[in-house]
Parts: sequence; structure tokens; C-alpha cells
Amino acid sequence: MSDLFPPFAPDKDEPRRRLFRPVSLRVILPNLVTLLALCLGLSAIRLAHEGRLELAVMAVLAAGVLDGVDGRLARLLKGTSRFGAELDSLADFVSFGVAPAFILFTFGLKDIKSLGWIAALVFACAMALRLARFNVMNEDPNRPEWKKNYFVGMPAPAGALVSMLPIYLYLIGVPIGRIVSPVIAIYLLIVAFLMVSTIPTFSGKTLGSRIPRQWVLPIFVASVAFVALLVSFPFEVLTVIVLAYLGLIPLSVARYRSRSRLDAGAPAAATAAEPPSPDA
Repeated sequence: MSDLFPPFAPDKDEPRRRLFRPVSLRVILPNLVTLLALCLGLSAIRLAHEGRLELAVMAVLAAGVLDGVDGRLARLLKGTSRFGAELDSLADFVSFGVAPAFILFTFGLKDIKSLGWIAALVFACAMALRLARFNVMNEDPNRPEWKKNYFVGMPAPAGALVSMLPIYLYLIGVPIGRIVSPVIAIYLLIVAFLMVSTIPTFSGKTLGSRIPRQWVLPIFVASVAFVALLVSFPFEVLTVIVLAYLGLIPLSVARYRSRSRLDAGAPAAATAAEPPSPDA
């Protein structure tokens, strides 16, 4: 019977099998940045629950900065992956959808009870739909270069930044009481509509990568001044940024439609300019 189960001695020279394949560091780094952004979004929810509105808003804004960094870092390191894209969408939903909605609900929407909660739910769902549409949109290879300078609807980070305008106004001293709560709910629904709409908004993706030499020093000075103002008067600067962004939306729509009409007229003009066929 002992011959049926002979003792087995492993070969000392046999290479040890790896349970998992090693992952390149250039793939891990962008995902770590995305996870940090997710942690900031979740921390914003906790800070809002504790009544620390300023820190909650700052956490969402910091998550927006990291959201702009992770994608560029992945492209720079050539570490883009399907996993990273899905993780980025989930982090964006929490940081720019759930967190701002909860912050606004604890700030003023809770005063109108169920109606305020419905407005917060609609905003969060609109953010999810916005991100889902962005993920499934196929890039058209024949898309004109100028269209890359426009987003379809308001992008997720901008939606979060714009939605918290009532909080910025409150923190700079504008009196906001219970009577303003319905206005905040309507404003939040308008922002939700802008996110899921097809209204074109400026993206700035095709801005020139090279800057004229005479503009280098003024840009440096303006950047330092902007950072100094943002640190010294954060909510005043954020208010100005949001109002300027909202004011640019009608301009972006007008520019987009004007360029679309030019593109639609160009093929017709080219056809009319062709010489008649000899067989005609």
C-alpha cells in the first residue's frame, strides 16, 4: 500500500511560479493619484457632515486638481489602461457628484426637506449619466480639429465647481437664509441639466502649445498674481471664476454654431466650384 502514494520531493532547481504578473510602476502611479482624489471626495462628505464647509469645499477642489493630473500623468508615462479609466469614472462620480450634492444638502437644501433631497439626487444622477455618456462616446476619426476645443455639455469637474456657487457666496458674506433654499434647488437642477445636455462648452484642448516670446513674462506674473489671490481670497476668486464660466457658455454656443455653419457651407461651395463633367 505504501507504493500507491510515494513521497514527493520537489525539484530544487525548478523555478518558482508567480501567482500574479508584475505591474509596471508607470501604470500604478496614475491610479494612486486617482485613489487620492477619491479619498478627498469621501473626506469632503465627512467634513460636510461635521459642518466644516470651507474644508469640504477645498477637498472637492483638490480632488478636481488631482483629476486633471492623473489623466495627463497616465498619458505622459504611457500608463493608460481600461482599469484606470473605470477607476477614474468611479472616483469622479463620488468627488464631483455625491460629495457636492451632499455638501449642498447639508448647507441649505435640507431646509426644504424632500424637495432639497430630490434636487441633490437629480444632480448626482446627472453626474453619473454625464460620466457614462463620456465613457461610451466613440471618437470620430473624421471629427474636425476645431470640435476638440468643445465639450458636449458641462464637464464633471466644472459641474462640481459651478454647483457650489451658493456656498462661495455664503462664505464671502452674502446673506443666505431658508428663503433662498428653493433658489438653490432650482440652480442645482439647472447645473444638472447643463451636464447632461448637448450644449457645447469650451474645453481649451486645442489652445496653442507654444506661446509667443513676448507673452512669457506677463503670463508668469499673471499666474503668480492668480495663485496669490486664490490663496488670500479663495471664495471671492472662485465666485468670479464660476460667474465668468457661466457667462462664456452662450459665447461658446454661438462660436460652435457659427463654425458648424461654415463647415456645412464649405462642401457645398466646393461642389459648386467643380467644373462641369465633359459628358454633361
